[in-house]
Amino acid sequence: MSDYKGKYVLLDFWASWCGPCRKEMPHVKAAFENFKQKNFTVLAVSIDKDSKAWTKALAEENMPFTQVLDSKDDQSAGKRYMVEAIPTNFLIDPNGVIIAKNLRGAELEKYLKTILN
Repeated sequence: MSDYKGKYVLLDFWASWCGPCRKEMPHVKAAFENFKQKNFTVLAVSIDKDSKAWTKALAEENMPFTQVLDSKDDQSAGKRYMVEAIPTNFLIDPNGVIIAKNLRGAELEKYLKTILN
């Protein structure tokens, strides 16, 4: 996350096998496209165990933002953010403070408009 200091970041936890995660991806992509010029980005963290399934999902979803595959150790992002279920997301402000959690669908775009316009 230190690479993103100074930006609003949607930290989005998902997996290729998670239907609700995949259903949410068009909203995340739209938010990225609509606000990327306004100090906003997305960091998507997959909890997939099968890297081939993850790679296939990346190609299918055509996500234009940074994607990482979470580690499976005690330093994993999922553990650090206490993610218990997916989809889960956190909106982090330029100072590194979580300002919102689990913004979904139109709610994500609406919230971003209030802070970025």
